[in-house]
Amino acid sequence: MAASPGVAWAQTKKTEKGDKVRVAHAAGIDRNGVLILIRGTLLALDQANKTGNYTVLRDLGSPNFQANSAAGLGDIFSNQRKQALDFGAVAVLEPQLTLLPQIEPNGMLHMAGFFPSVPMQVNFELLFEPANRQWKIYGVSVNLTSGSPQAPDTPVAEQQKPDDAGPPDAPSMAVSPKTKTKP
Repeated sequence: MAASPGVAWAQTKKTEKGDKVRVAHAAGIDRNGVLILIRGTLLALDQANKTGNYTVLRDLGSPNFQANSAAGLGDIFSNQRKQALDFGAVAVLEPQLTLLPQIEPNGMLHMAGFFPSVPMQVNFELLFEPANRQWKIYGVSVNLTSGSPQAPDTPVAEQQKPDDAGPPDAPSMAVSPKTKTKP
């Protein structure tokens, strides 16, 4: 997968003082490329957690990521390994992106999202650094949360009704007035 490091510096914005500041902008990467990066990274992490061997994960990373030793990565992800977390669902489920792939001002590709699975949902945030004309792992954050439907924070009775609410729906069954019967 080819990286476009030059694109990372193309977007600038002027501040109120007139200074130019680099801003994040949409990444020019197709859907398949995004899926390959997400799945490849998370499956490599899953296999590293299952085997306790983080050398492949380390070797897939950028030179800055490789500054971590395999043992150091093992320490970083030890909680996930101890909990025997399984990220296998990322191989077959479609990720839902909460942060579309964008190039950050520092030139890194950044994206975040989740895999909607039940009972646990895999949440991720990933950073990739351009190295040797490819996007290489720079940062990985993964956790599991409940994948079941969540109740709203505010009880329904306390929620505000919209001002433009129309009349209520008609009853679902016929209602007729009661008539008095004479004894």
